[in-house]
Amino acid sequence: MREAGIRRLLAANLLCALSIILSAVGPTFFLDGFTVVGTHLPWLCVCSVCVGSLSVTLHLVLKPNQSPKRSSFAHKISRFLKCCIYFFMSCILFHAIIVLYGAPLIESVTETFLFAVLLSTFTTLQCLCVLGPNIQTWIRVFSKNGAMSIWESSLQITTMCSILGAWFGAFPIPLDWDRPWQVWPISCSLGATFGYMAGLIIAPLWIHWNRKQLTYKSR
Repeated sequence: MREAGIRRLLAANLLCALSIILSAVGPTFFLDGFTVVGTHLPWLCVCSVCVGSLSVTLHLVLKPNQSPKRSSFAHKISRFLKCCIYFFMSCILFHAIIVLYGAPLIESVTETFLFAVLLSTFTTLQCLCVLGPNIQTWIRVFSKNGAMSIWESSLQITTMCSILGAWFGAFPIPLDWDRPWQVWPISCSLGATFGYMAGLIIAPLWIHWNRKQLTYKSR
């Protein structure tokens, strides 16, 4: 496995982690009283936009899993529209799942949906950037030993870390601590964010450590 590819992956992941840090620090210079906890809904929007924009930009620059065939302009437009539809469907699906897991159905609808958008940005958008709107490829990548590149292995790790982080973030909510960060969905979104950042760091390190065992045979 080429070390150059792992270094490119590490650089891309570090940039994504940096975008999250900037989304928490940058707005404080322009918005009075902006904090991740105190003004959580604006931060959810800023973080989703920052991470999503950078992910798309990195995909266009680095072009992981690029197909050797040239596609027409109409195909690119169709692919883009499919990606937008898949992302919106992912937000709705995550919203429904979150409600089924105990989030308020009527109250805090905005908070729940923005959290679903953040979670979709950490997971579905990354899949769309790397794999495209191909459900069969998604199933293959997230099956056992399904990754065929370091980018797909990184996608597996960051996606699982984001979902697990959101799940663990829900644990403190019912506790009788009366802390500001226990208000829905702060702890869950922070858990997903920390999980995503952890995955960004863990993925290239794990791939580098296991590079001799990872062959990525074509299928």
